[in-house]
Amino acid sequence: MNPIQQYDYIIVGGGTAGCLLANRLSANPAHRVLLIEAGGRDNWIWIHVPVGYLYCIANPRTDWMYRTTKDAGLNGRDIHYARGLGLGGCSLINGMIYMRGQARDYDEWAALSGDDSWQWQNVLPLFKHHEDSYRGASQFHGVGGEWRIEQQRLSWKILDRFREAAREAGIPFTDDFNRGDNEGSGKFDVTQRAGVRWHSGKAFLRDIEKQRDNLTIIPHSQATRLLFEGKRCTGVEIFSQQSRSSQRGLWQASARREVILCSGAIGSPQLLQLSGIGPAELLQQHNIPIVHALSGVGANLQDHLQLRTIYKVKNIPTLNTRANNLFGKALMGLEYLFKRSGPLAMAPSQLGIFARSSPQFDSANLEYHVQPLSLEKFGDPLHRFPAFTASVANLRPTSRGTVRIVDNNWRTAPEIHCAYLSILEDRNVAADSLRLTRRIASMAPLRPFAPEEYLPGSGYQSDAELAHAAGQIGTTIFHPAGTCKMGRADDDSAVVDAQLRVRGVESLRVVDASIMPTITSGNTNAPTLMIAEKAAAMILHPR
Repeated sequence: MNPIQQYDYIIVGGGTAGCLLANRLSANPAHRVLLIEAGGRDNWIWIHVPVGYLYCIANPRTDWMYRTTKDAGLNGRDIHYARGLGLGGCSLINGMIYMRGQARDYDEWAALSGDDSWQWQNVLPLFKHHEDSYRGASQFHGVGGEWRIEQQRLSWKILDRFREAAREAGIPFTDDFNRGDNEGSGKFDVTQRAGVRWHSGKAFLRDIEKQRDNLTIIPHSQATRLLFEGKRCTGVEIFSQQSRSSQRGLWQASARREVILCSGAIGSPQLLQLSGIGPAELLQQHNIPIVHALSGVGANLQDHLQLRTIYKVKNIPTLNTRANNLFGKALMGLEYLFKRSGPLAMAPSQLGIFARSSPQFDSANLEYHVQPLSLEKFGDPLHRFPAFTASVANLRPTSRGTVRIVDNNWRTAPEIHCAYLSILEDRNVAADSLRLTRRIASMAPLRPFAPEEYLPGSGYQSDAELAHAAGQIGTTIFHPAGTCKMGRADDDSAVVDAQLRVRGVESLRVVDASIMPTITSGNTNAPTLMIAEKAAAMILHPR
């Protein structure tokens, strides 16, 4: 064991939240800050080319390579569960979509936590603080921050026609999804700079790492357990793989002020459980001494299950036809090389639609990701026929899963049980969403292209049949949240309080998507940045 290194703050996880937090806490030169990250740096071309997510997901260089348990809601299937690995975390491999969610999400958090500072009107300035939006400064957007947001640099006629069809089906156009009510259709804004992926490592660390002697960043280093003296978290035990690091191997770092977990909805509950904070029976099962029993650690897992519907079309180009010949591929490469535009600059989804699955919902409860392409499953080649994909996700699922360690070895991946479609309401929403997709596809703007349902297939009609089809085609959209939920003192399932402090212990916080008591109504990257921004303010300026 190497000598113990001392810091004021130790941040575990250099992902979306950890990079921003390291920037903010190290801005004061009196604070000695350590950031540890299990993955490496962004020295690979496919991290930066937007379409490179195809090579980064399911690649151990940039993905934790988790798999879920077999899920009854998915008709007994298990699925790949990608989580970003490296400085930048999930922002290295995500869809680059900038989406805050809905005002109601944050007002609900405020009610569940008993703290009005989480209300939409109070967190909106935090979103704006780090934003650098092409839209310019306004009531809803900021400029000059580290987080660059731009328009997409391509267009597809098939997407324009789908958007027109959605309007005929009663879904209005919108020009901005990020004003608190995202209902409508439009192109997603993306986290890119001039056609290149913009991730949190670039945004919050690149310009400061060599300028701040008080900030230490150690990649290829994984926390194995938290250290405690009684109920106070005093530091972290770390395993480093760096060949040039003096901390190579197993070593310890102590925190004079706080340890902050930013390891995400899978990693944070896993580390808490390994360290003796979690459900008592689980810890006892794996011979882990109990520091503090918290039943909510690893519970309340929520995710957006996307249902990938595919329609064959005629008489209109899609990426399938363009990418399935050498000449088309060469043109795409040249377009990106010289213009930083075209299909290689594509976010995985270009057109977004937020809608209601039925009139009983008072705000949009569905999100569509519409793409001018199709394939059997992620990683497979594009189909040889022209087609588009309209993936639809239930934004507010009622099903809840779990993340639980399976032994006391930090190298062992935890068990991830998503419990998709385990509640009747979710199955009904799935059936209604598939019907809505069919309704849009039948509208006049798409009729000239003779859309033909390829997946799941028109044979599924009843509620039960459509719920089964949802289980067959459903997969994660990579938005796990809620496994260290924030809540009131009288909520026995709450893991952290409104200040994101872990209940029952001292000097330990969780700052990532795991603290969401309920998942946001949209993609989770932007909300995670806001959570980190708010946490930095709470740490530096305690109430």
